[in-house]
Amino acid sequence: MKNIQLPSFDDFLLNLQVNNLSQETVYNYERDLKVFEEFLNESDVDFDKINKKTILNFKAYLVSRDRKTPKAQMGKKRLASFSINRMLSALRSYLKYLIDMDYKTPISPSEIKLVKTERKHPRVSEFEEIIKLIESPTRFEKNKIVALRNRAILETLFSTGMRISELINLKKEQIDKTGRIFIRGKGKKERFVYLTPRAQKHIKNYLEVRGEIDSSYLFVPYRGKNVNLKDKKISPNYLEEKVKRYRELLGLNIPISVHGIRHAFATYLAESGANPAAIQILLGHESLDTTTRYVHASDRYAERIHRKYHPLKE
Repeated sequence: MKNIQLPSFDDFLLNLQVNNLSQETVYNYERDLKVFEEFLNESDVDFDKINKKTILNFKAYLVSRDRKTPKAQMGKKRLASFSINRMLSALRSYLKYLIDMDYKTPISPSEIKLVKTERKHPRVSEFEEIIKLIESPTRFEKNKIVALRNRAILETLFSTGMRISELINLKKEQIDKTGRIFIRGKGKKERFVYLTPRAQKHIKNYLEVRGEIDSSYLFVPYRGKNVNLKDKKISPNYLEEKVKRYRELLGLNIPISVHGIRHAFATYLAESGANPAAIQILLGHESLDTTTRYVHASDRYAERIHRKYHPLKE
């Protein structure tokens, strides 16, 4: 098998960095394009020989469970259409960069057509289920520090609606005395989010048992005593696995994830009558259309609106 590499790939990533994209975004582009590079190697197709048939085969490759992950491991499950389109969009951006730099490209970016996305009916957990999940670390974690830290994490997520990447990078100095948090989020957009008194109480409880640790991050890994935690952060995978485990122990049949807590935050604000524009600001969405996908996700909200406004309700 040939060792096919994408031309000027490192320069493309550098271009993303100098245009002030976040490290996470640059990593996502690199990861997704590595999948395409792996496909070319498996197919034994040189980059300059790419054509429309190659792109069609790449789409089939992404749908297949035989595809390789960016770490050259076999894919365990079929990719969702949104994930496929993210990879295709990354390829488009890479080709556009080559054109901008006056390099030859074997195919136009416009030939990379996205796939049709499935429309799933969003499922939002009952409020009581969310509360049980948030409180579950206190019940299931045997280590007191881990229990208080994870409880504070889940309270913070539901209080603010922040993204998982924003939470794991949260530093103590970002929080003022009133519980207001200054965030530089996705795309380096700046906004404020707000802690409830309840969330502030649980953060305080955690910090009291955490003690003096040489780390600017609010939530740090627990690895026993005398371990250097400077610049160490909680990993996203750890949080996802913990939330999955709590959900299983509670017997909740709706798949609440870390992102699902953010989703629930927005939905319950909307159910309580919050203005969608205010929710948009709190979530850090660029488009109100993105926010409305959260706001309109609640069946109970839709039912209440129907009963209240239907012209033949009586």
